[in-house]
Amino acid sequence: MKTTNILLCGIMLFAGVTSSIAQKKYSKSQIKKFKAEVEALVEANKKQTQVMVDKIFSFAELGFQEEESSKYLTGILEDNGFTIEHSISNIPTAWFATWNNGEGPVIALGSDVDCIPKASQYPGVAYHKPIVEGAPGHGEGHNSGIPLNITSALAVKEVMEKEGIGGTLILWPGIAEELVAAKAWYVRDGLFDDIDMCIFTHVSSNLSVSWGPTRGTGLISVEYLFEGEAAHSAGAPWRGRSALDAAELMNVGWNYKREHLHPLKRSHSIFTDAGDQPNVVPSKAAIWFYFRDVTYEGIMEMYAEANDIAKGAAMMTGTKMTSRVLGTAWPRHFNKVIAETMYENIKEVGLPTWSDADQKLAKAVQTEMKSKKIEGLPTELSKLGLPVLEPVSGGSDDIGDISWKVPTVTMRFPSNIPGLPGHHWANAIAMATPIAHKGATAGAKAEAMTIMDFLLKPELLTQAWDYFNNEQTKETKYEPMISADDMPPTFLNKDKQDMFRPALEEYYYDETKYDSYLEQLGVEYPTVKE
Repeated sequence: MKTTNILLCGIMLFAGVTSSIAQKKYSKSQIKKFKAEVEALVEANKKQTQVMVDKIFSFAELGFQEEESSKYLTGILEDNGFTIEHSISNIPTAWFATWNNGEGPVIALGSDVDCIPKASQYPGVAYHKPIVEGAPGHGEGHNSGIPLNITSALAVKEVMEKEGIGGTLILWPGIAEELVAAKAWYVRDGLFDDIDMCIFTHVSSNLSVSWGPTRGTGLISVEYLFEGEAAHSAGAPWRGRSALDAAELMNVGWNYKREHLHPLKRSHSIFTDAGDQPNVVPSKAAIWFYFRDVTYEGIMEMYAEANDIAKGAAMMTGTKMTSRVLGTAWPRHFNKVIAETMYENIKEVGLPTWSDADQKLAKAVQTEMKSKKIEGLPTELSKLGLPVLEPVSGGSDDIGDISWKVPTVTMRFPSNIPGLPGHHWANAIAMATPIAHKGATAGAKAEAMTIMDFLLKPELLTQAWDYFNNEQTKETKYEPMISADDMPPTFLNKDKQDMFRPALEEYYYDETKYDSYLEQLGVEYPTVKE
């Protein structure tokens, strides 16, 4: 039995003693009152939200190297009565934070925390200005999601304690989401076996939620490693067997295969080892692929075909080939009942009120990036996202694996600027500014109100599982893409983070001295080109 399961069994045992809490029935007026209370608490705690958002932004940690971020976030949760289980799934920076108030729904809240290579950027500055040249930065905005979740969870916790509402809150991080390399391990290791529902949050430019199959793909991430024989490249090249030749031949072979891939499929690669120097025949080389498709079957078909091409490349060069799975993500499918319930709360909360300064920054960044529309930040809510009837290719997120384990939704919240490239320094510009702070607060309100709905109305959870069991998984059954022996690739990004961490440390946000990270950096908000 997994450690988390032992913890949850203890929770359930404790819940049996306090079952009277769960027997309570709540009137519509009580539910409305409690939801108003959590919304007010989130608003009252917006300063703490801002500090957390800015602090994680300043750490700028790549996937699997989120040491400072995890230490800081778990410290806040521990100070607020959560029990922390560290290093889950053998990932040093991963954790589960659990708080229980007796029998009731077990609700998990997750969000990502890692950043993007070479995306260092001064916030609030509408043109390229790295904080540390070449360093990582939050060029997707993952610094905002867990602060949102903590704010909403602490508001809900306060009302649960005061009113004797039973239930369990679990917070967890999406470690190394940019490598899609943690959530499938969480599922494989049983961490979601005893969880009733999951709310995931992700930065966006609007406040929204959807249900059913979504646009985008699942994927498998695989590195192929070739081993040959070194030799003097000029003196005796005939004595060598080039591992790089094998990696390049695999790349060529797969590129020819692309002509015959369905348009919904996506694939891309980088060389992770191309030898040491030209005068030595490379004895080792490696190439890393993402294979994406809109179905599990399509992903595994591509994977099998790539394996054959890799074997062929090794045979042609007289080298040896091995491979290792570095990450996986199932195509996502979100729960109808949770999404519809959440959308009613989203309508209640609405979008933040953007200031003239917020809009000025947004339009300046859109202009700098030559966006198709120079319209600034949105002022109208997105509609409830409906199932994608015709699959549309695109990005992946390993929340997909969790969405096939328990009823799940992703709530997107408005902390970034629309019309930007994504995975880019420009996407970091808003992420430690009032835009991100207001968006995270709005998202925390909608999330906290939705949690209260499911704590106080048990029929909603029954309906959510009915959709999960009788519609979502009726014909499609989850099969993990990783085996029991696959280990999470926690070695990734270590060299990059170690290279830049000393320089980044000089810029860590000190909330005891400065009101905001903008103030610490000396940024006049907004700073735009004249």
